[in-house]
Amino acid sequence: MSQQTYQEGLTSIIMDPKDNVATVLKDFKEGELLTYTKEGTTYEITLKQDIKFGHKVAISNIQPHAEVVKYGEVIGAATCEIQIGEHVHVHNIEGIRGRGDKKEGGKEHANV
Repeated sequence: MSQQTYQEGLTSIIMDPKDNVATVLKDFKEGELLTYTKEGTTYEITLKQDIKFGHKVAISNIQPHAEVVKYGEVIGAATCEIQIGEHVHVHNIEGIRGRGDKKEGGKEHANV
């Protein structure tokens, strides 16, 4: 993970270049601009929904069933298409770790 330094004016953070979501650093209203820095470049996106402090926002389009990445780690899978600027939370992602129904063939396999 790269070293993070404080940069004035940023309104969200990402921790790893692989991240496709950013964590917001204040409450946002729909239509407000969010800024983040990725690999030294600062980006702005317009939010499509209200988003509360500490929640996630998509910084790239995420297709259904695609991995949601935060801190460089997969934190879940999209349950629907998530567009840039949309709130990413339990209403549009699901956990994928430890899910027995996600094993081969959709069935759990017993160790015999």
